[in-house]
Amino acid sequence: MYKSPKELNEMNFKIKRVLTLSIGILFNCHFLIAQDYSGPLGVEAALEPPTINTSPLPEYDYDRLDYAMTIGIERTSKGRIWACWVGGGDNDDAFFVLSTSDDKGESWSKPRVVIDPHDSRLLSKRNVIVGNLWLDPTGRLWLFFSQSMSFYDGRMGNWYTICENPDDDNPVWSEPVRMWHGCSLNKPTILSDGTWLLGVSLWVRHRITDDYKEMFHELDSLRGANIFLSRDKGNTWERKGHVLFPKWNYDELHVVELNNGTLWMTARTGDGIWQSFSKDKGQSWSEPSKYMEHTSSRHFLRRLQSGRLLLVKHGDIDQKTRGRSQLKAFISDDDGKTWKGGLMLDERRGISYPDGFQAPDGTIYISYDRNRDNDGHILMARFTEKDVLNGAFKSRNSKAKILISQPLGIEIKREY
Repeated sequence: MYKSPKELNEMNFKIKRVLTLSIGILFNCHFLIAQDYSGPLGVEAALEPPTINTSPLPEYDYDRLDYAMTIGIERTSKGRIWACWVGGGDNDDAFFVLSTSDDKGESWSKPRVVIDPHDSRLLSKRNVIVGNLWLDPTGRLWLFFSQSMSFYDGRMGNWYTICENPDDDNPVWSEPVRMWHGCSLNKPTILSDGTWLLGVSLWVRHRITDDYKEMFHELDSLRGANIFLSRDKGNTWERKGHVLFPKWNYDELHVVELNNGTLWMTARTGDGIWQSFSKDKGQSWSEPSKYMEHTSSRHFLRRLQSGRLLLVKHGDIDQKTRGRSQLKAFISDDDGKTWKGGLMLDERRGISYPDGFQAPDGTIYISYDRNRDNDGHILMARFTEKDVLNGAFKSRNSKAKILISQPLGIEIKREY
């Protein structure tokens, strides 16, 4: 049948369009098949264990880092201090960096371990952004870390890796294990009966990245601060109770066992530090109540060898600072009913996120960060209980504002 030039052109255009669409569909199908990830936007990729990179140089040397947000510090049985912080950003670019000190924090190694799960083949970024370092009673060093697609995919994942030789020249880290959803920013607590207790926060829905807003509704009843117990030295963990604090803001919960056996949970909210209590080993919890004023940021609460409690927060006990400044330490003799002393660890603006430990000689070490985006300082203070009560760094080995690390790069863009 005769076709006019106009009809032929229209027919050729339609054929080209069909071919173009077909090629595009085939390409996309091939791409998705190559990923072998089920679910929208490859969300199941968050369930893959990341690589523990123990040879991160030179790719992750300080001149290749441009951001730092502290995670925390821990001391090994032989005295090595491990520090962990976030590189990349407080966003979906986040990854973990670890370094060590063998002289009580006076000098620090270059990055020794990195966990960076980003992969250019994925349909969205995959990050590691929350976690903690903890030495268990047997001398093993645990690194808890989160993994999520985008900033927060609505489920996240609380993982851990264990190092059984953290004092050696070549420490070995175990294959990562995913224990549950959510994340754990603060260290576990050992209860008086030997049970290990870990707080796990499953973030609320309004923090979920837009691409994942309609996913994981089956987890909604579990969102908030969850308690996990282990009675077999961390081989298995059992979920117990749960608290959803008002004006939720990441939880960042601590749990200490009071002298009467009650468990006391404190958490970060948008309205200061709130609290809840459990009289049945974490199975059920009281209605949350406000504990004290505090700017919206992490605090640190831990039982000391003396039996006293140590609190590190911004400002005085009854003060809510306007921002993240005036990081101070306090001591309690009565399980948190009242607080004494007040040691100013760092008075400057832009400081936050204290974490720490107490060495066998009684010295307390607290790490924190300063000006994450600009200076990216990871810092440490070293002091004693007496210093806290006297309000001054006066003990022989006490020292403020010790530099752990500082990124030296500017606007680093990583190619994955």
